[in-house]
Amino acid sequence: MLQELNTHAKVTGLKQSQRAVMENKARHAFVAKDAEERVTADFCALCARHGVEITRVDTMRELGAACGIEVGAAVAVLLR
Repeated sequence: MLQELNTHAKVTGLKQSQRAVMENKARHAFVAKDAEERVTADFCALCARHGVEITRVDTMRELGAACGIEVGAAVAVLLR
């Protein structure tokens, strides 16, 4: 599923990902395990409320690379 971030419509970053989930545009979410919990906890709760499945990725660097960016990413969302 992580490979789909490279080829499908996505948003990267907390604010854009939150917006996508709230607007029911999110198909699947990814959260980096090494991201600070204070950053990701509310996002994970939001995904649970909206029924968006979450996949945990080992590192922010790995998630950023899967999204095609050169910096780490705490969260990313595949769009419908």
